[in-house]
Amino acid sequence: MSNAPISEIKIRNIQSSDNAALAKIVRDTLVEFGANHPNTVYYDSRTDFLYESFQTPRSTYFVAEKNEKILGGGGIYPTLNLPENTCELVKMYLLPEARGIGLGRILIEKCLQAAEENGYKYVYLETMPELKQALTIYAKFGFNYLKAPMGNSGHSGCSMWMIRNL
Repeated sequence: MSNAPISEIKIRNIQSSDNAALAKIVRDTLVEFGANHPNTVYYDSRTDFLYESFQTPRSTYFVAEKNEKILGGGGIYPTLNLPENTCELVKMYLLPEARGIGLGRILIEKCLQAAEENGYKYVYLETMPELKQALTIYAKFGFNYLKAPMGNSGHSGCSMWMIRNL
């Protein structure tokens, strides 16, 4: 994959038929990095129904695929109890062969654009120290660390929180 041109990768909105493949990517990635902790998306039953979750107003989920194989995705969501002007960057996961080619950057850019289009002023995220590559990317995008979580994602297993102005 890493030698394939990124131009061959299609980014589209989530479909109901994507649920099983995306849930597997999310959970396999967390296992890969030793981040499959209790109270994370690993154990969240909503992970199996991402399409349904992203029918919520002002939410969007992008899926990356090549030759009809899902490579991963990411989205924005108006997480419970976040301020009205703040959404959460969520479920940003890629298969190992889809990393290191700029796909994560493209997905984050699309999510930030969708957040602006939906009237948000801030994008919040929750993560874990095990996901070191992601932390580096978020910092490059201007996300800053917070001392405590915002909203109520139900993912108290995440121990790091970040926010970015749009």
